[in-house]
Amino acid sequence: MGNMKIAVIGTRGIPTSQGGVERHVEELYARLAQNHDITVYCRNNYTPSNISEYKSIKVRRLPNLNTKHFDAISHTFLAACDTFRHDYDIIHFHAIGPNLLSFIPRIKRRAKIVATVHALDWQRAKWRMFAKTMLKLGERASVTFPDLTISVSNAMKEYLKEKYGRDTIYIPNGINKPALRQPAQIRDYSLKKHGYVLFLGRLVPEKNPHLLIQAFKDLKTDLRLVIAGDTSHTDTYHESLMKESANDDRIIFTGIVGGDLLRELYSNAYLFVLPSSLEGTPITLLEALSYGLPTLCSDIEPNLEIVGRDGQYATVFHSEDLQDLKVKLSAMLADTNGIRVKAQKASEKIIDSYNWDKIAIQTERAYKTIIE
Repeated sequence: MGNMKIAVIGTRGIPTSQGGVERHVEELYARLAQNHDITVYCRNNYTPSNISEYKSIKVRRLPNLNTKHFDAISHTFLAACDTFRHDYDIIHFHAIGPNLLSFIPRIKRRAKIVATVHALDWQRAKWRMFAKTMLKLGERASVTFPDLTISVSNAMKEYLKEKYGRDTIYIPNGINKPALRQPAQIRDYSLKKHGYVLFLGRLVPEKNPHLLIQAFKDLKTDLRLVIAGDTSHTDTYHESLMKESANDDRIIFTGIVGGDLLRELYSNAYLFVLPSSLEGTPITLLEALSYGLPTLCSDIEPNLEIVGRDGQYATVFHSEDLQDLKVKLSAMLADTNGIRVKAQKASEKIIDSYNWDKIAIQTERAYKTIIE
């Protein structure tokens, strides 16, 4: 099988400015588009109307209902129906919400269906009972309708096997080789090299930035805390973070970051903290480690799969344990040399193990197993 015609459904769109699934889609399919015909379905309110192709990827914009509960599923429905008009070999759904509708293209039966499970989204705090129920059905659909299911972590692979008795294949997220940068744009935020602790991610409860803010406020340090990210239909939570930080001028909110600014933040931070209670394979963790950035993360299974259970590549704290987070954070602030030695080992391992070029090859091979 030579050139394949592949449709991608489930991302907000490309080029990306936020979101793990969006980053995954952009990096993966920019590589596959060198040898295959790739179409990524994008939401009208996310991808500019003047973009019809990006990094050799065809961009297909369709409407969506821009509300918390119907944003993703409305767009997924239209995209899944639109596939009837095209002669795709592979239709690849990403995330358990969109995966709920992966049965629709099977009506035509020609295309092979692939689904990737990025995270157990029904566990996210922003969803209420009805949405959680739909997402759980999407989780089941992820291993029911597709010809092939991909898990982004071994923990996810084991979970799906134990719960549904379905074998999936493990293909993780990846990173690009880091591009170290000297301070320039970060000076606009009054930041200097090794002068701040970095949090990077969506400002949602399961990422636990509130926990980090609470821990940081109790520390006596001249370092600053940078909270880089934006909301995801969680404006009330965002407001609570702002109130929590109001009396500490060491805490900075940057909003969404990307490009050179993102690279500068990684290159010059003293420490990266990921306090999440829910992840798939966190790209921000991979990226921080690839930059040789000393890292503190929660001891949830997807994180441990990356950093090791023995603290070989990062320091871990008990998930959602504020006191343990304070203790570990304080210890890392006092051990500059030790944490940098560990971080350098992590960088070498991550760059070799989580490489987008290798991941693209693995994905291409997986497609071919169901086509040939």
